[in-house]
Amino acid sequence: MADNDYEREEADYDEEEAEEEDFEETAEPNNEQDYIDIITPGKAGGGAPKNKRITTKYITKYEIARVLGTRALQLSMSAPVMIDIGEETDPLAIATMELQEKKIPLIIRRYLPDRSYEDWPINELSILKIQAQTKNGVEKYCCF
Repeated sequence: MADNDYEREEADYDEEEAEEEDFEETAEPNNEQDYIDIITPGKAGGGAPKNKRITTKYITKYEIARVLGTRALQLSMSAPVMIDIGEETDPLAIATMELQEKKIPLIIRRYLPDRSYEDWPINELSILKIQAQTKNGVEKYCCF
């Protein structure tokens, strides 16, 4: 094809048609991770007041994964550590230790079906202790 053919095709294309082709985003989230956001304490507020919260006080496994991943990334980029880590250097292990002690400076924003939201600081959430057995039969406790 010659360059002239491309110029004609571009001239036939209207901007109004391009706007009609854009898809509107759906209001409903596609998966569990779309129902939560991790925000810094300075950006919190505007959600449901503490005494009007309707969601559970327990942190979900999806929130744990998101919090640990976010905090480990921050630590790997030289964010200040909130606990005594001793000899530990692994950012994920440090983030896990911070979560167990509820010292992570993040807030979980839970979205509700009516498009409102609730902000939950990590230190206000309950982390269940789960008993698990390893392959060799030794009982082990973990925070999630």
